[in-house]
Order: sequence, then structure tokens, then C-alpha cells
Amino acid sequence: MAIDILMPALSPTMTEGKLAKWHVKEGDKITSGMVICEIETDKATMEVEAVDEGVMGRIVVPEGAEGVKVNAVIAVLVEEGEAVPAAAAAKPAAASAATAAPKTTAASLPPSPLVGEGRGGGAAPPASTSVAPPTPTLPHKGGGGSSASAPGGRIFASPLAKRVAAEAGVDLAKIAGSGPHGRVVRADVDKAVAAGTAKPGPAAAPASAPAPRPASAPVVVTGETTKVPHNSIRKVVARRLTESKQTVPHIYLTVDVELDSLLAARTAINARAEKTKAGKVSVNDMVIKASALALRDHPDVNASWTDDAMILYGSVDISVAVATDRGLVTPIVRDADRKGLGRIAADMKDLAGRAREGKLKLDEFQGGGFTISNLGMYGTVNFQAIINPPQAAILAVGAGEERVVVRGGQMVVRTMMSLTGSFDHRVVDGVLGAQFLQTLKGYLEQPATMLL
Repeated sequence: MAIDILMPALSPTMTEGKLAKWHVKEGDKITSGMVICEIETDKATMEVEAVDEGVMGRIVVPEGAEGVKVNAVIAVLVEEGEAVPAAAAAKPAAASAATAAPKTTAASLPPSPLVGEGRGGGAAPPASTSVAPPTPTLPHKGGGGSSASAPGGRIFASPLAKRVAAEAGVDLAKIAGSGPHGRVVRADVDKAVAAGTAKPGPAAAPASAPAPRPASAPVVVTGETTKVPHNSIRKVVARRLTESKQTVPHIYLTVDVELDSLLAARTAINARAEKTKAGKVSVNDMVIKASALALRDHPDVNASWTDDAMILYGSVDISVAVATDRGLVTPIVRDADRKGLGRIAADMKDLAGRAREGKLKLDEFQGGGFTISNLGMYGTVNFQAIINPPQAAILAVGAGEERVVVRGGQMVVRTMMSLTGSFDHRVVDGVLGAQFLQTLKGYLEQPATMLL
């Protein structure tokens, strides 16, 4: 009996994804637990394992297709010797993923935050889904010299092939497509790059030099305007940030922290770490530790709002914003109040590295009760962050800088850092938010107290 393989819901907020890669081809024998494809979600690229056994009868959604709706049919599995059903056979592999009919996932998953985004979740159970008719393509002419160009200048290529070609600086019109109906796929681009056969030709020299621009004439940008499609992460970031700003009543509170004692403690810690070959500790690692202890002292901040009740988290799990080339990701330091600075530093180095590579596991970015966003490393002195639903608070960390301050009636120079807390006023009122920030300030200004 034929089984439809559906686009899984790999996070609570995922409505569509990108089919990044197929690890199998039509006719391959499939076993339970076998990795069959890779899906790019709103957080990472994840491997999808087969649940059932059989033979890959039909690949419906091609490799590199973007905008594949959750629960859309991406492939059909049949028993050995069984013919692919007529309905499945009518769905060509080049069907446009963006037009696949969506279905609501049956998986029940808890909400999980990130900076403007949701977190990962479980896969939706299989269900039967139809796929819309494919986008018309040129007939495949066969042979190695066929072109991907259509009359009128249109080039038929997968989104992944277009992206790789743009990065490599090759001309898709000069590449012969080996995909369905002559479609250019990534493998074609890779071959062309290796062979050096698809480099764009030299631009024709202008017939004559342009006339000089008058000194009073406005500057005109002459570069080509391009349209960059949104990836999964940026779509979710945009939606979640908009929802947060529109539906969560934000209150902003700022404190200035004197960092000189903390910097001295960090220097001593790292000097010891260098001798023992241990990892060094950053200011951000110390902010994570201090925030975790402050949350332990003020458990009502480590909370979320629901229409029926206040949710108080039983552990101190801190999400930390990490910038990647695909958008913001917030891996989680679990039980941060119970970990030493060395362990927090090691965890953050590992999590941040794998976040940038898109290799985080679901439980490494799903959940968290509080978020830290640090732009101080970019020279930003003070800013206000948008709350990461369903969390009730996010801490914006500015740059440490020398400022003239008054101490004992005298003007002195101290290294100061501004911290701004954004709080959901339904959960954290002004007094509670101020108390939390004062506790956090105390830990940072007296770092020895973090060892108690």
C-alpha cells in the first residue's frame, strides 16, 4: 500500500520549509530510521528519518524547493514490486513546492521563544495531502548541450541552483540542465564551476565616456536592484517580532553598571584558564551567570503570561541571541544558575558555533524563560530589545565604555555598561523589573558574590 511522505512540522511556528537535500532517489529501498532528506526550518537544517519501510516510488518535491507547506506530500513510498498509484504518478517531481496544499499539523507542541521567533518541535503525524499542478517548464531536449533558457529569457533552475550560481558568479544560461524537463539543479552548477565553462563573458566597453556630472547634480545609485527572497528564519522573525510588539505591553527599564571589578575578575579567571588550558570567559558569559542568579532570586521574572494563568518556570534556562547569516537564532544555556562560568563559556562557544552552522538540535533552541541580546560587541551603547514571546523579559546589553562619574563627591573615570530590560507588564510590573535589575547590577559589580 502506497504511503505519502509529508513535509514535517519541525517547530511549533513552522508553516513551511525548504527541502534542502534528498539523500535517496526514486527506486531506492527505504528502511525505518534511514535519513531520507534534509529540511531547512526556521532555526536549522535538520535530517528527516523514514518511519516506514518500502521503496521510494516517487519524489514529488525536488531538492532545493522552497516554501514547501507543512503536511504537503513530498514523496510517495510503495511496497517492493508495487506500482506507484496513478494519482501519485500524476504529480511530477518538478511540482512547485510553494503551491502544495497545506494541512494543519496534529502535533500538540508547547510554545517556545526566540528573539522574534518560535522554537523547534516535533514532527507532525502523516496525513494524506494533494499537491497543486506544477509550474509549466520547457520540454527536456536531452543531450549534454541543452540550455536552461526559455524563450523570452526565462531560466528554469531550482532555487538552490540559482543561489549557488549567484555565489559562484556563473551564468545559468550557459549551463545544461539535467533535472526534470531540463531544469538546472545544484549538481549542474557544481559541474560548471569545476569545469569553468559558465563564467559570464566580459562586459562590452562603452562606446564613449559619459559626460561629466555637474557638481550640483544629485548622486544617483546606478547599481542593479535585486530581490532577495526571505528565508525561513527571517519570515518567522518578522512575524514573531510584529506579534510581540503589537500584543505584548512592553515596559523598558535601564540601569548603568560599573564594570571595573568584573573586568579585573575576568582577567584573573582567564589568566588561570590560560595556565590550565581551559577555555576563556567573556563578559557575556558573566552576564549570563549574573542574570541566571538574579532570576533565581526573582522567580516571578522567570515566567510567561497566558490568558488562564501565570507560568513560572521550574528551571533557569537562558536564551542567548546569536547572529547567523540566515538570521537570529537563540540557543539555550540550560540550568545556567547551577553552572560555573567555565561551563557556561564552553556551552556558549559550542552552541553559538553550531547555531551559525545550522546544526542545533531541537532541544537546544526550544524553550527558555529569559533572553539576553548583546550588541555591545558592535559598539552599541544602549538599545531596547523586543520581548521574545512567550517569555516575559529580555535583557539588552550595551558596550562597556569609560565614562566620567561622581564617586564620593569627586569626578572619576569608570568603565560603565548600560543594561536595558524589556518586560511584559502583564507579568513584570515596574517595581519587580527594577528590583530584578538592581539584583543583577549587584552581582555584576561584586562578581565574588556569584561564587556564593
